[in-house]
Amino acid sequence: MIETVSLSNAAGTSLDVITVGAAITALRVADRDGNIEDIVLGFDEPDQYLDNPNYFGVVVGRFANRIAQGRFQIDNRAYQVAQNQGDNHLHGGPTGFHLREWSVADSGDTRPENAITLNYRSLDGEEQFPGNLDVSVTYRLTDANELVIDYSASTDKPTILNLTQHSYFNLAGHASGSILDHELCIHADRYTPQRPDQIPTGEIAPLDNTPLDLRTPARIGDVLSQSHQQLTYGGGLDHNYVLKDAFDATLQLVAEVREPVSGRVMRVLTDQPGMQAYTGNFIGEGCAGKDGATYGPHQGLCLETQHFSDAPNHSNFPSTLLLPGQVFASRTVYQFGIG
Repeated sequence: MIETVSLSNAAGTSLDVITVGAAITALRVADRDGNIEDIVLGFDEPDQYLDNPNYFGVVVGRFANRIAQGRFQIDNRAYQVAQNQGDNHLHGGPTGFHLREWSVADSGDTRPENAITLNYRSLDGEEQFPGNLDVSVTYRLTDANELVIDYSASTDKPTILNLTQHSYFNLAGHASGSILDHELCIHADRYTPQRPDQIPTGEIAPLDNTPLDLRTPARIGDVLSQSHQQLTYGGGLDHNYVLKDAFDATLQLVAEVREPVSGRVMRVLTDQPGMQAYTGNFIGEGCAGKDGATYGPHQGLCLETQHFSDAPNHSNFPSTLLLPGQVFASRTVYQFGIG
């Protein structure tokens, strides 16, 4: 049975999470006038998340983003995982973490009202990945209007791991239409350029003199209207921004989004080395959403904090290898305010 858990804080913000995919199904935040709107795309019914090709709201794994040809090596042993996006692997495969049933951690009377932990055990060989992998994700709403997401994972066999949260944000409200008037700032000066099939070339390149350089806030529609090969390959923004050269526990401000009509502002902090910025380019026209809404391209913005796409096949990218005895731990924070 699919469970739903609701969290709230003193600021009036509330969050709904279900056990399928550890998905965020609603996030309600006030605008400058105190009006509360749900700002994430999704579905009405929990069982609709069992057919979720856009990955609305889910935790993605075992490996988020892409793996070229679905192939990688660990200790000179070759592995072949699903090729579920053309010739390449995407987001953990056809039945990745986004479609799996997670369990709510049994914490008895000790669970705070504004936090929830969900656990999942990915068995050795699931989607052809090696090793039993125990994963947990904790969502916490603070009274400072922050959504704090903590990930943890351990394995009994060398494996690769890349986790992310795949919510689509529309700060004007999930049913309000396009995000083209949102203003986006990303605090990164480098990115990983991609081939036409959206696999990284392996280069870490400067953003200077490209429309992908968002160190100065820009209207998303103005960015997408520019002519550039990388925007053509992604159908818009669908690119990994390089935040740091190696993964460590340092939390840093990496992005800010502002919606001018509602006044809502979202800031993203993470310890991850990369962030995939995705402007919902491949949401199909007429996609049925919650509350009778229909979604289409560019109606949601994903800011997916993670390691780099195809990292196992590029020695110059931060490693995604997880070994027995190690604990992967990572934090991402979404801060909400008015500005």
